Amino acid sequence: MSEAREFKYIGQSTIRPDGYDKVTGRAAYGADLTLPGMIWGRILRSPHAHANILSIDTTKAEAHPDVLAVATYADFVELQSKSVAASEGAADVLDLARNCLADDKALYHGHAIAAIAARTERAAKDALSLIEVKYELLPPVMDVEDAMKDDAPVLHADMFTAGYEERPSKASNIAVRTEMKMGDIDAGFAEADVIIEREFRTPTAHQGYIEPHACTVRYDEDGQSMIWCSTQGHFDVRTSTAKVLGMDLGKLKVIASEIGGGFGGKTVVYLEPVALVLSKKSGRPVKMVMERDEVFIATGPTSAAKLRAKIGAKKDGTITACQGWMAYEAGAFKGSPMMPGVMTMFTPYECANVTVEGFDVVVNKSKSAAYRAPGAPQAEYAAEMVVNELAEALGMDPIDLRLKNAAKAGTQTIYGPKLKTVGLVECLEAAKNSPHYQSAIAEGNGRGIAAGFWFNIGGQSSVTVNMNPDGTGTIVEGSPDIGGSRASMQMMAAEVLGIAPSNLNPIIADTETLPYSASTGGSRTTFATGMAVIEASESVVAQVKQRAAAVWNVTAEQVDYADGVASNTAGDDKLTLAEVCKSAEQTGGQISGMANINARGAGPSFAVHICDVFVDQDTGKVDVIRYTAIQDAGKAIHPAYVEGQLQGGAVQGIGWALNEEYIFDENGVMENQGFLDYRIPLASDLPMIETIVVEVPNAFHPYGVRGVGETGIIPPLATVGWAVGKAIDRKVEELPCSPPRVLALIQNG
Repeated sequence: MSEAREFKYIGQSTIRPDGYDKVTGRAAYGADLTLPGMIWGRILRSPHAHANILSIDTTKAEAHPDVLAVATYADFVELQSKSVAASEGAADVLDLARNCLADDKALYHGHAIAAIAARTERAAKDALSLIEVKYELLPPVMDVEDAMKDDAPVLHADMFTAGYEERPSKASNIAVRTEMKMGDIDAGFAEADVIIEREFRTPTAHQGYIEPHACTVRYDEDGQSMIWCSTQGHFDVRTSTAKVLGMDLGKLKVIASEIGGGFGGKTVVYLEPVALVLSKKSGRPVKMVMERDEVFIATGPTSAAKLRAKIGAKKDGTITACQGWMAYEAGAFKGSPMMPGVMTMFTPYECANVTVEGFDVVVNKSKSAAYRAPGAPQAEYAAEMVVNELAEALGMDPIDLRLKNAAKAGTQTIYGPKLKTVGLVECLEAAKNSPHYQSAIAEGNGRGIAAGFWFNIGGQSSVTVNMNPDGTGTIVEGSPDIGGSRASMQMMAAEVLGIAPSNLNPIIADTETLPYSASTGGSRTTFATGMAVIEASESVVAQVKQRAAAVWNVTAEQVDYADGVASNTAGDDKLTLAEVCKSAEQTGGQISGMANINARGAGPSFAVHICDVFVDQDTGKVDVIRYTAIQDAGKAIHPAYVEGQLQGGAVQGIGWALNEEYIFDENGVMENQGFLDYRIPLASDLPMIETIVVEVPNAFHPYGVRGVGETGIIPPLATVGWAVGKAIDRKVEELPCSPPRVLALIQNG
């Protein structure tokens, strides 16, 4: 990838190909499919956070004239603990099943207990009250610190902490303990002239997608079944559902609807296996749609966490040692994003002596799910707050301290590889020279700055580019489009084929049409699926050259192709792509390019954010006055969408830092189950998020792409937290900075 490379189409902000359907209302989302004879499914959920299920009596519900099927955990196949592909990593199929419908214990308020399918949605909802469940209440464990105590009530009697040399003799709520280290941490701190150590807490927070989970399914008599659902990864929905129900993959077709937001939260199955059971038992198609309170209490938020960060440095600002400790709430079942937290905590900095210890801990909350750079915002919040305090103690500009220690090509990471070319230094320099940072801080305001790192992933992607006889084409991909990726695919194919992007129609195929493609997550889609699009388009070009060579009676090596035109280097003959496609029937058949890849070389991404806030000293209310997000995109395929990703990540991080948190009563019941009480930022709450897109190309992608979707949510927690602390002259160690908490800091220190 050459930095000076000129592109014809890449780098333009084109109109998204799905835009017309969305603004006119034609786009079909998860709840929009209706099938002949369809009935409605509803879930009965636990009112308790922790309880043994003594019995479930569905007799009265089954006798209801409108009820056609009832399902419980007993309707699933017998399962053993086994890892299956899910989202950016793996999940335990037994835990997936027990989360879809509880087995012998209700493990959180909202845990699914049983399901009903009835002729109407109202009848299904009303009939839930006919299911009689007897519970034996158990004390809930709602906090990671309490869950780790020796005398804590244990959620799973068969859970023994993994990660120690010897298996513990006693079951506990700690699922996994991990440690990563390099160098000599004690020697590193011995070298330091200044050492800062702090403890921090972050809350349980939800992704806040607007579209609730929804699916429509049909279980056919021959077992060939269909799922239509709102998901970030329909191939993984197929895998998870098939495993839970004991089905062959070939018997299950999954179609991804348009998606009204996901941010990592729509990478898990909740309704789909249950709906298929109801469909099988009733002989009818079944639709299930969550209500908003169900989304909050029964789907995966991100983990609350307790963290400690300790950093030592010399007087000149050289960081000599970094030590971290973190405990993440996994929810009711193991599998928090603790590991990415360990991996990313100190990665923005070059330091020879680093140790990070992490714990994955179960509590009586809904099972955590991915949320945009899962695990990294919590860990890097702690690290960045300490870096800012270290700069203050050393009397250094916080950007200068970061520049002195910034990770760059050749930096050894704690999780294994050395970094290749990355753009943190360029982002820091852009931040330092930005109009925002150069401006004076208004009296009474506070300013914060923080960096963030996300490694990004590649993975499997499948693409077919089918050419039409008129020279237009269809891009068939397997990656659901969340942030405009169809436009990026269109532009990359257009760049290879040398035709206008509008001549190419990108569509998301179902699981029967293409081979496996990994979920849209990990900032992988424009990078990995983009590589597949490029490869498939290059296959089309190669075929075009062969067809033109056959017409001219020359070899394919004697044919050039540029700007949509094949040229005979041995003469003056030329054929446009449209002309070759028009005569394809005479030269061997229609032209189609295919690529099935497992992309490697995802370029790590860095970001730097700046925030100014004003705090009302009488109420504790925080107003964001100015915000700037700087991030390395590698190459911005579609600049407007890159800017939107940076702004969206910043806004979600600001919400997490200022107001968003799950609030539970003493019995573990969530009290703020809707957007009125769970306060996400509105446009009226924020200034325009200023953006600076840095482009340091990723050498492993033909066009230099780095994923940009996740890094932007990492810096805001510390950026805002530090700004609030400066505005009130206090140390902020717990988020969110909600008015009551900030007012308490002002009044009590």
